[in-house]
Amino acid sequence: QVQLVESGGGLVQPGGSLRLSCAASSSIARIATMGWYRQALGKQRELVATVTSGGSTNYADSVKDRFTISRDNVKNTVYLQMNSLKPEDTAVYYCNLLWGSAYWGQGTQVTVSS
Repeated sequence: QVQLVESGGGLVQPGGSLRLSCAASSSIARIATMGWYRQALGKQRELVATVTSGGSTNYADSVKDRFTISRDNVKNTVYLQMNSLKPEDTAVYYCNLLWGSAYWGQGTQVTVSS
């Protein structure tokens, strides 16, 4: 089993920034694809960004040029730097690790509001 623990969510004004972190309990994270998904109230969960073990990244069109995903394989941690946040970015953000099965964190709330 792999456990994922997210941190870094909170309330921020439009135009602000937040950085999310996700620490994995297993070194499998170093060779797995990891990513971030989000789910807004009343909507389906959607992909935000992923990063492979080799560092290749993929982003949803809605966050390109504003969000950056990165990973630290020594710390088994993946990050999501979110800049120029908009109210429509408000959602619960979930960390994901894909290695055979899909593993999920418990989620962290991000609220963008003035």
